[in-house]
Amino acid sequence: MDIFEIGTEIRKQRQQQGMRQVDLAAKARISRSILVALETGKLPELGFGKICALLAALGHTLTIAPAKSRRPTLEDLRNDQNLE
Repeated sequence: MDIFEIGTEIRKQRQQQGMRQVDLAAKARISRSILVALETGKLPELGFGKICALLAALGHTLTIAPAKSRRPTLEDLRNDQNLE
């Protein structure tokens, strides 16, 4: 998941909870302009603490899980060719 996907998910969760940007920003103790930039994909990065604060304000937490998909390695591609 990249910063753009995180921003999209935060916006989705905020809207589902009927929360305004100004309210979420205040609850997470960040500026509204940072939240707007995050939600619109115009923020290149955001610190771990701020992401966690936003998630906590929405009643969520950050978890680590295996990636849903990954790019094949050169070895994967070679093995696929050997199977044909």
